[in-house]
Amino acid sequence: MAFYPERRTVFDDLIDDVFDFPTVHGPAFGSLMKTDVHEKDGLYTLDIDLPGFRKEDIKISLENGNLTVSAEHHDSKEDKDAKGSIIRQERYSGSASRSWYVGDQVKKEDIHASFKDGILTVTLPSEEKKTEEETKYIDIL
Repeated sequence: MAFYPERRTVFDDLIDDVFDFPTVHGPAFGSLMKTDVHEKDGLYTLDIDLPGFRKEDIKISLENGNLTVSAEHHDSKEDKDAKGSIIRQERYSGSASRSWYVGDQVKKEDIHASFKDGILTVTLPSEEKKTEEETKYIDIL
């Protein structure tokens, strides 16, 4: 990835976010969206902790070189007695969102994701794609 002073890479964000929490609402504030970033064989691998979320709760988007992972979950439980009166009612809403600048060269097709045991794994290229310059011929008039 190229260095852009006004744009940041995955590793810039990781270093700066060591003491900063992602945007999170809900009781598990400090434990959501913790991310491990690894680089190997020309790929970045992001392992993102999302405990309590389901695959259906998670959205990944790519816009203007920014990869955004967001998760939102709403849950409601109620217990009733034999007469149908509510004994206990609980509601929970939680959301989390985090973004990384991955570069303008990364395309949607380059990004792959899987979710297992509360961990979202996202892989994307760490190197800029080298495009072979096409030979352009000039017409002779």
